[in-house]
Amino acid sequence: MTHSRALLSMHVAALMFGLTGIFGKLIQAGPVVIVLGRALFAVAALFLFARLFTRPILRGVTRQRFLQLAMCGFFLGVHWLTFFHAVKIAGVGIGTLGFASFPAFVVILEMIFWREQPSPRDLLKVGLICIGLVLVAPAFNLSHGATTGLLWAILSGFCFAAVSVGNRLTSGHLHAVQVAFWQNIVIFACLLPFSGVALVQVDALDWLWLALLGLFCTGLAHGLFVASLTVLKARVASLFFALEPVYGILFAWYLFGEEPTIRMLLGGLLIISALALVSRAPEPA
Repeated sequence: MTHSRALLSMHVAALMFGLTGIFGKLIQAGPVVIVLGRALFAVAALFLFARLFTRPILRGVTRQRFLQLAMCGFFLGVHWLTFFHAVKIAGVGIGTLGFASFPAFVVILEMIFWREQPSPRDLLKVGLICIGLVLVAPAFNLSHGATTGLLWAILSGFCFAAVSVGNRLTSGHLHAVQVAFWQNIVIFACLLPFSGVALVQVDALDWLWLALLGLFCTGLAHGLFVASLTVLKARVASLFFALEPVYGILFAWYLFGEEPTIRMLLGGLLIISALALVSRAPEPA
């Protein structure tokens, strides 16, 4: 893969990740059914990707590593559930920006579990995100639907941060596609007994949205992201995470008329600035 194709792949992956909230709003089913369907199609897409690019599925998955994958899969499932719940309550824009709080939680969790002291840049990142979230919140009242949705989205960001930190346990031992495959297997197995019947009963249009969500926004997007990392440096790739809320807000504005307020735009700008700071972190030696 050339450098220009890697950049294009990253843009496409960020665009697909940004569409996640859009599909979550289009699907009429509840969050549990959405996550179950997403995991089902994601497993199929990741398995196909692994076969096409000769990536391992079983190799290196010991009992201990499977337990680590299961733990991360649990938090990934809760992240998806809370994110889609936030989108249903507060809309795509607030849900996406609330989820974008995850870098702040990564700093906190790494300080607690890995004993890594935050740098001044990390503290600045946390501060920007906190101020941004205050601006995004429409009102400090839990009876306000948008505020409740923002809190669910922040919980989603926390769970995604837990997944990111937890994945460090398997980093260097398992391929990223392999990790994503098994985590989605765990999600599917956990939710199938509760919503398997409801998933079968969704209408045809919801099946279409679920397929697009699982195949493109999860399987293909993750595959493009991983493939691009063979060419791009990590700090360059991380910058593209800042594009996810941008794409999500723009599509929600165009498709659903969710026009962002000035406060929301300012708060979003601060949060995206914090995400961009990740790209300026020095490369590991």
